[in-house]
Amino acid sequence: MNDQGRHEGVSRRGFMKGAAAGAVSLAAASTFNPRAFAAGSDTIRVGLIGCGGRGTYDTGNCLKAAEGVELVAMGDMFKDQLDKCRRTLSNSKEISDRVKVTDDKCFIGWDAYQKVLATDVNLVILTQPPHFRALHLKAAIEAGKHVFMEKPVAVDPVGVRSVIQSSELADKKGLKILAGTQMRRISHAVEAAKRVHDGAIGEILGGQCVRLGDAMRSWGPKERQPGWSDMEWQLRRWLFMTWLSGDFIVEMHVHNIDMMNWLIGAHPVQCLGMGGRQARTEPQYGDSYDHFAVEYEYPNGLRVEYLGSQIDQMTDRNDQRLVGTKGSLVADFARVKIEGQNPAEIAWDQNDPCVKQHADQIEAIRRDQRLNEGRRIAESTLTSIMGRMSAYTGRALKWDWALNASKLDLTPPAYQFGDLPMPPVAVPGKTQLI
Repeated sequence: MNDQGRHEGVSRRGFMKGAAAGAVSLAAASTFNPRAFAAGSDTIRVGLIGCGGRGTYDTGNCLKAAEGVELVAMGDMFKDQLDKCRRTLSNSKEISDRVKVTDDKCFIGWDAYQKVLATDVNLVILTQPPHFRALHLKAAIEAGKHVFMEKPVAVDPVGVRSVIQSSELADKKGLKILAGTQMRRISHAVEAAKRVHDGAIGEILGGQCVRLGDAMRSWGPKERQPGWSDMEWQLRRWLFMTWLSGDFIVEMHVHNIDMMNWLIGAHPVQCLGMGGRQARTEPQYGDSYDHFAVEYEYPNGLRVEYLGSQIDQMTDRNDQRLVGTKGSLVADFARVKIEGQNPAEIAWDQNDPCVKQHADQIEAIRRDQRLNEGRRIAESTLTSIMGRMSAYTGRALKWDWALNASKLDLTPPAYQFGDLPMPPVAVPGKTQLI
């Protein structure tokens, strides 16, 4: 699509209708057999949907992860993003021979994801802003493609429900879904989870999840450029737009919250949160908060306190803690320390979990082993969304209500380049729980 075509808008209804029709036609036309890689020698053809920094990074790791993997198609909202990504990957000495994207397999615009899915790719990497994840996953699974999708996988309960439905369909079709929660593949965290689940700290009594710092002031364009519509400005500055990112408790801190769910072996049953916006008040920070605090209650009355911020010059801290009847655990990105009846200190073995996750998926595809992390990451995403919803409104809420009854849908009125007023910053006690 040319640059002019990029600015041709469609209504939300038309966009969703077209997406559904496109997915059906892709599924009907697809001849891809997900079990065609049993011999382990066939080339896996990768399509990238979302060519920003994370898409570039994930694609590079995927191409490094195993032999016989090639990038053959790319799609993004913006040509400059796609060109930069393509240039970076093509100039990498380590993987340049695996970048096989031709000009006619580079797609720009709202329907770029559909055009990538219409090519002969076997595996797609979904790294457009989280708002689009549920839609893109649905289309990819209906088209018969394996999926690597970055976290989080939704920004609202409506999106979470869609991801769960698509994940169930993936199992029926024998497709593999991998989520970008690399902490679940870092060596010391894997060993720690095993020991906790085997009873090393006994019955878990409580915990704490803390991630402070990460101000992200340098991320993205700082100033709106002449000619950028409201929609383009928000898309390019998506990290600070709740409808696109889910706010930082969802977009970034889902890693930490996912780890707590993993260690505990359950999702919360309810939560109560607080938060606000005191340090990042400039308009370029959209409607996002800069700090959150949430009490999550898990089954059997277990409570975990989450603290999160993105504020300059705060003390940096990033760890997860649990206390049990036989001891305690402290985990960060470098090591885990267990104290009590079964003491241990486990350090990271320096193997890269960001590459290993792709290697695991490629092996699962070739061996036709079940690999579907869709529901798991959907539940961790909803855990984060619940915390944001509670903080934004000042209301306590239950898991079952959020998952099954909440009607919150942050989709804009239309997917088109044009006017899109910035939503007001949420005010607890005034913002309604939907």
